[in-house]
Amino acid sequence: QVQLVESGGGLVQAGGSLRLSCAASGSIFSINVMGWYRQAPGKQRELVAAITSGGWSDYADSVKGRFTISRDNAKNTVYLQMNSLKPEDTAVYYCNAGVVVASLMEYWGKGTLVTVSS
Repeated sequence: QVQLVESGGGLVQAGGSLRLSCAASGSIFSINVMGWYRQAPGKQRELVAAITSGGWSDYADSVKGRFTISRDNAKNTVYLQMNSLKPEDTAVYYCNAGVVVASLMEYWGKGTLVTVSS
């Protein structure tokens, strides 16, 4: 069984910063892509950023230049540094990973709430 546990969410004023972390644990052989998604109230879940095991990353247009995704492969952990936060960034942020156990499977964390006040 594989678990993804997020941390680092909270309340911050507009213009502030937060750093999210997501640690994967369990019977992991390897992890391919790791990413962050978010879901705001009344909206669909959307991709925020993703990063491969080799370090290639991609971002949603709405967060480019403000958010940075990184990962520590030795710790099976992915991070999301969020700067210049805006009220529209308010959402539950979910960690996602493609994990190879016996085969490649997709796993999700339970989410961490980020609230940006104006």
